[in-house]
Amino acid sequence: MDIGKGLPAIERHRDLHIWIIENLRVVPVPERAYGNFFEEHCYIVLHVPQNLKAAQGAPSDLHYWVGKEAGAQAQGEAGAFVQHLQEVLGAAATVQHREAQGHESDCFRSYFRMGIIYRKGGLASGLRHVETNMYNIQRLLHIQAGKHVSATEVELSWNSFNKGDIFLLDLGKVMIQWNGPETSIPEKARGRALTYSLQDRERGGRAQIGEVDDEVEAADLMQVMEAVLGCRVGSLQATTPSKSINQLQKASVRLYHVCEKDEDLVIQELATCPLTQDLLQEKNYYILDQGGFKIYVWQGRRSSLQEKKEAAFSRALAFIQAKGYPTYTNVEVVNDGAESAAFKQLFQTWSTKQQRNKNLGGLSKLTQVRLDVGQLHSQPELAAQLRMVDDASGKVEVWCIQDSRRQPVERKHHGQLYAGNCYLVLYTYQKMGRAQHILYLWQGHQATTHEINGLNCNAEELDLLYHGALVQEHVIMGSEPPHFLAILQGQLVVFQGRMGHNGEGQPASATRLFHVQGTDSYNTRTVEVQARASALNSSDIFLLVTASTCYLWFGKGCSGDQREMARMVVTAISGENKETVLEGQEPPHFWEALGGRAPYPSHKRLPEDVSSFQPRLFECSSQMGHLVLTEVVFFSQEDLDKYDIMLLDAWQEIFLWLGEAASERKKESVAWGQEYLKTHPAGRSPATPIVVIKQGHEPPTFTGWFLTWDPYKWTNNQPCEEVVDGSLGARPAIAEITAELNNFHLSRGPSNGRTGPLTLRRLEGSQEVSGNELQRGPKAGGTGTGSYHSSPRLSISGSLPREQLMHQAAEDLPEGVDPAHKESYLSDSDFHDIFGKSKEEFYSMAKWRQQQEKKRLGFF
Repeated sequence: MDIGKGLPAIERHRDLHIWIIENLRVVPVPERAYGNFFEEHCYIVLHVPQNLKAAQGAPSDLHYWVGKEAGAQAQGEAGAFVQHLQEVLGAAATVQHREAQGHESDCFRSYFRMGIIYRKGGLASGLRHVETNMYNIQRLLHIQAGKHVSATEVELSWNSFNKGDIFLLDLGKVMIQWNGPETSIPEKARGRALTYSLQDRERGGRAQIGEVDDEVEAADLMQVMEAVLGCRVGSLQATTPSKSINQLQKASVRLYHVCEKDEDLVIQELATCPLTQDLLQEKNYYILDQGGFKIYVWQGRRSSLQEKKEAAFSRALAFIQAKGYPTYTNVEVVNDGAESAAFKQLFQTWSTKQQRNKNLGGLSKLTQVRLDVGQLHSQPELAAQLRMVDDASGKVEVWCIQDSRRQPVERKHHGQLYAGNCYLVLYTYQKMGRAQHILYLWQGHQATTHEINGLNCNAEELDLLYHGALVQEHVIMGSEPPHFLAILQGQLVVFQGRMGHNGEGQPASATRLFHVQGTDSYNTRTVEVQARASALNSSDIFLLVTASTCYLWFGKGCSGDQREMARMVVTAISGENKETVLEGQEPPHFWEALGGRAPYPSHKRLPEDVSSFQPRLFECSSQMGHLVLTEVVFFSQEDLDKYDIMLLDAWQEIFLWLGEAASERKKESVAWGQEYLKTHPAGRSPATPIVVIKQGHEPPTFTGWFLTWDPYKWTNNQPCEEVVDGSLGARPAIAEITAELNNFHLSRGPSNGRTGPLTLRRLEGSQEVSGNELQRGPKAGGTGTGSYHSSPRLSISGSLPREQLMHQAAEDLPEGVDPAHKESYLSDSDFHDIFGKSKEEFYSMAKWRQQQEKKRLGFF
């Protein structure tokens, strides 16, 4: 095959493109079939970031997917096409991935929001991936409904079932979702989303759906399932243990240098975590092993091995084999200058020249924001980057935790905290005419476990008082975010020791030394340090307080802004005589107070290199007591589910988002945030602020990391029955499903008198059904249906008077009338007179709305 000829054009307005290797030819997959993968084939999936936020410096992702039954020839052709496509796109701007069926990366799975469907066998030449309106189907799908849903075709037998997963019996016109007794509510909801997606994509929305959540209550649906699968013998299989990789396993990273020597490949271990970016030299070639969970190949732009691009995967597979890792281990090939977000975050810091300029630009933006706070509300992305929800002009309340209780702190002492205490700082501001609240939980370095527990308990009490509306940010002394410093107007002073019950600190020594750092109210903090000359630094300002004099010491490297802020801070520390001292001109008494001269850092401090990592979103869960994270790549607000606990890593702070159905797990979520920092392979600071947010109370510092954010998304929720019960009302729509089954013959094979599997086929011989043959509701004036029976059912011709149907109990209805669809027996004129709409209009409504109308008018 000449892959250079007839190469499908890549439409730049689309971000996802998929090709299948069929009969050694590259064939584009139609969009409606995205997410379907035949196990005998190989696929190429290309993702080109289109939105501005994702595209800023983000490379394209090129995935090479291998089905578990794919032949060697198909794999070879797929590999060749991947290399050709990479050359077309530009190798330097592409990340390559090798994906094995059932073990795909989170990046790959994130493209298919509704789930991945693994289909048996191969795609016969000339057939399409998905045939819409095909109803001659019998298949059983095993659905694993984690954050990334997948469905696998399995044997049409009860032997395929287990207690912990979801199974979908797809009979073409009828789809029955069976939920294992150990499945959770979010798993059922995700399984339901996949079921409805299949209904839309493959049946044009016309198939009837039922759900078995309780086999006793859904006896009628179980009768249908047993008619197809046979009677179940024995108990269900136990839940298949999950093979999720926890954070502890991902914490280990090892970097290997790769080179060729006499045509042999030499791999030598170079370093282990924490890794630094300077280990990667552009003339070299490296393999990074993340605990056997994932293998990265980094190709330096001047590496001699870089020229043999097609060998990158084979080198990685050779490494995997040498290490004894599974053959399905995920492989990612990255190029110098086009690294993925996941690869960069395996290093302590990651910076480029362009990024450094961006960081400096952020500081100037912060200065401008002081004058135009409206930008933060109208541009949440700016609020997120600057970590500022507003200009800090709102209301501030401060409490110190004393004997496990809140002790109010006077306004004039708001910025004066003690290292031995814990504090609650409540900030209230206005946004869109509503009061918003942030509660900072500040923890001193010398605070005891008892005081920290008291801090958390009091925070929960306050949260209850505010009806769960508080955004809670856990702050460790020395890692205060810009907004916290700003609400204290740059006058945060942390004293050593503890604050007493009288609001005063412990008796202070005669000599005290304070280190002042910062250039404005957004970054200035003052901390008491040991009164020794070795604590000084030429880049900063220090305040030395003695019994007679207060020395304001200016290091040679400090700026005018630093001096201005220091003069403001000094008034909060000492009212004694103040004397300004320049470095190198200190009086003898200054050194005597510090116990004599001593060496101290005198070189100019370089600007702090803040890594501008791309934010990453993860779903949190726990397995065997360890944190398990599932990443959602190219995330959006749609990825936040009410049952979820999501972790958004913005690097400088960690956000934990709690869905409304998971908000009671707040304490567990904070522990997960701490474990995430502790086990991160980049050696993250455990003092990184952790922000806990409940659904519906998201600040702009959080929403700004999303491409778009709808603040009203969760205030206009659908009624519970539509979301939770899948629009099927109080019980599954058995009558509708069995009505559809009447369009088929149920023919039994020889079974020696026992109930065996049934073959379903249409009354007519055609394999297809016209789109007009199925309606959303019962046919007008049609037959009422009850539970499924093998004997002929009763039927009613014509229509019935309204008085025989309205407000009638089931036992009082005429014989043959289905109590679940009494309204369908009305004449068209009576129906329109009572419901104010035609039957067609009524049955096109959502089922929960149909149920409401029927209750109101006496037909329920």
